[in-house]
Amino acid sequence: MRALQDVGADNLILKDRASLDLTRQQEVENFFRAERPQVVVFAAARVGGILANKSFPAEFILQNLSMAVNVVQAAIRTGVQRLLYMGSTCAYPANARQPICESELLNGPLETSNEAYAVAKLAGIKLCQHVRAQHGLVYHTVMPTNLYGPGDRYDAAASHVIPALIQRFHEAKIRQADSVSIWGTGRQLRDFLHVDDLANAVLKLLQTVDPPDVVNVGSGREISVRDLAELIADVVGFCGEITTDETQPEGVTRKLADTRRIESLGWRPEVPLRDGLAGAYQDFLSR
Repeated sequence: MRALQDVGADNLILKDRASLDLTRQQEVENFFRAERPQVVVFAAARVGGILANKSFPAEFILQNLSMAVNVVQAAIRTGVQRLLYMGSTCAYPANARQPICESELLNGPLETSNEAYAVAKLAGIKLCQHVRAQHGLVYHTVMPTNLYGPGDRYDAAASHVIPALIQRFHEAKIRQADSVSIWGTGRQLRDFLHVDDLANAVLKLLQTVDPPDVVNVGSGREISVRDLAELIADVVGFCGEITTDETQPEGVTRKLADTRRIESLGWRPEVPLRDGLAGAYQDFLSR
């Protein structure tokens, strides 16, 4: 939304979860018939980290599936010519070749810790692909890697790894705790992308006349969760010990997105990880 406003978009149709429940088909149909949007950026989802995915798989698959079906169906019925769906690199197979290119979709079994979410996302991706093939509508998908930045959700039970660690290290600093534990071995590798970089990629794709059906967006760099934790601890100012809990799940060993397709369109990430983490921590403090 910030990125669209920065380029002068003054006709945004915005609804939050309290005013429009995308899991309710009639509400979605009424919204589309009343507002008649020309372009839809479908960023809504039920999301969370490993603990949330493990605890509520039924909700993750049901809510994400129903949102995708309701929104895409209403968009077709009301003549929306362009829809950009937010997928996720979680939808790639657990054993995908690294870096993961877009052709890896459906090439193997999914990571069990987020299978329900991934199945729902896969359904949305293929839904857009088949609608485009059959109806000629530009319904396409962006596949972000692990996101972080302003507006993130800080919830011990539902957060992704960066906001969870920011909150944990901050609270440990306030308590003057001796140590903070992270899940798993800390050796798993991840690719983290600032939300502002994703927003710019979305604008680039919306401005592309004939975009690919599926496009990865990531930083192109990976960092171990242990090194990430140390970086966040430094940004937050926590000086205690960082320990690991190998009894807890940690997801796939490595997940790096191949970004050559989006880079060929002229996009590059601009926010360095440390700078982005510092900004995220300031956002956490302000909220």
